[in-house]
Amino acid sequence: MARTSAVCSIFLLAFLVGTASAITCGQVDSDLTSCLGYARKGGEIPPGCCAGVRTLNNLAKTTPDRQTACNCLKSLVNPSLGLNANIVAGIPGKCGVNIPYPISMQTDCNKVR
Repeated sequence: MARTSAVCSIFLLAFLVGTASAITCGQVDSDLTSCLGYARKGGEIPPGCCAGVRTLNNLAKTTPDRQTACNCLKSLVNPSLGLNANIVAGIPGKCGVNIPYPISMQTDCNKVR
């Protein structure tokens, strides 16, 4: 009985740790790599960019995942990267994806649900 209880505790702990946030900034960067040229200069949005946006949106189903993605996206609008913040903010809409927060340095990602 103690063994069963220990095994159940381990699975519960693994589940709780696994629900924290599955998305990483590395994954966000990887999914959105094909958006970088467009985010710098504008023009026609590459199909690969929209595919990455859709992939990321599909992965960000939990609040912790959305908050992580939000913080990662905020780092992309940092002026030191040379990306046009207005273009970056408009990418989801251009790809037909609705995200529940604006991509902006002013977004409070802790409020994203």
